[in-house]
Amino acid sequence: MKLHSWASALLLFGSVLGYAQTTQQADFIVALVNSEPITHAELTLQIQQVSEQRAQQRIALPPPSELRSAVLERMISERAQLQLARETGIRIDAAAIDQAERNVAAQNQMDVAQLHQSLRAKGSSVATFRDQLRDQLMVARLHEREVDSRLRISDAEVDRALAERQATNTDPLAQDINLAQLLIALPEKPTPAQINLAQTQAQQLRARVLAGEKFEALVQEFSASERKNGGQLGLRRADRYPVSFVTATQALGVGAVSELVRSDAGFHLLKVIDRRVGALVETTVQTHARHILLRTSEKVTANQASARLAEVRQRIMAGATSFEAAARDVSQDGSAAQGGDLGWSVPGMFVPEFDAVLDRLKDREISQPVVSRFGVHLIQLIERRRVELSLAQQREQMRNTLKAARAEEAYATWARDVRARAFVEIREP
Repeated sequence: MKLHSWASALLLFGSVLGYAQTTQQADFIVALVNSEPITHAELTLQIQQVSEQRAQQRIALPPPSELRSAVLERMISERAQLQLARETGIRIDAAAIDQAERNVAAQNQMDVAQLHQSLRAKGSSVATFRDQLRDQLMVARLHEREVDSRLRISDAEVDRALAERQATNTDPLAQDINLAQLLIALPEKPTPAQINLAQTQAQQLRARVLAGEKFEALVQEFSASERKNGGQLGLRRADRYPVSFVTATQALGVGAVSELVRSDAGFHLLKVIDRRVGALVETTVQTHARHILLRTSEKVTANQASARLAEVRQRIMAGATSFEAAARDVSQDGSAAQGGDLGWSVPGMFVPEFDAVLDRLKDREISQPVVSRFGVHLIQLIERRRVELSLAQQREQMRNTLKAARAEEAYATWARDVRARAFVEIREP
């Protein structure tokens, strides 16, 4: 599991609900990380979590000694990163932890009160759980600062990746093809005899083409469709042809003639005039949203901003004001003049905290206050739509894909470096 993104860090906490935070065994120190202890009880709990997670995923466990060693090493690495986050001044306020709690609760289809109840039922401490959330958020922000923000993908790398994807494109609907057709038409409500007669005629014409007669000449003489230019329909992307036409011709080479294709119009003979690797068409779900932003400062805490936005939300829900009017009156973002309208966005355009909440909203739904690095937001989803990506958008999407793929390697290298710089003492029982 990747732990260098905020969203994946929160996903980890969903699994905590299934485990108790206490142990009845005698405790002792198993390792020191820069003089900070890791106890036997902590290690035992982590091993239990990993074992149950793998059991749920039907993944075989290594021998107990190997499992213990691997889990302990992971804990050492994470402890060293947490210490670095503290030393470099990363702080998480209560409002951010509250938001993380709400996200965990939503992921487990419950509210915060039910989340706390579930924790207590498992013998867990809410305070300990919130401490874990704080620690994971600190480490996640450290990853963003030390790893994610330093990744750079050049234009040449994007070009190369797009070219490789284009070269390996085998999707028949993504190709450009030019087909010519010869149509033996049927009336709107044909009788069986009319169907048999048209089918027989079409089969005879196909046999004549296969015997060497010119397809274009037969089109001129017999086709009930367009006869100009030998019945050619024009070079176009395959998904703009009827699916039956693409299916009938996808395995044919240029110059080959298809089997008969039946449609409501009649029987078609199709000849492949040209076939080219077309430009890949990528689609994405765009989101249209608006928001209200209150910035935090030494004078305005995240809790105070959240409380104020909660009141604004209640007024909107009660019909005392509209979201747009509230945004113009309250929001401290540049979008305030437009009623908080953020326009159409694609996934990944906003910070993870914002995107995670926006993804869960339904049309016209308004979120609870959301804490991000920019302040506290109130978000309303207006609508979603699926659209084709422009070339520029495809390039940006590929850049993000390459960045995500490289982030894992960059994170692993960085984590090894942090671990190597830590003073670690392993203590055996």
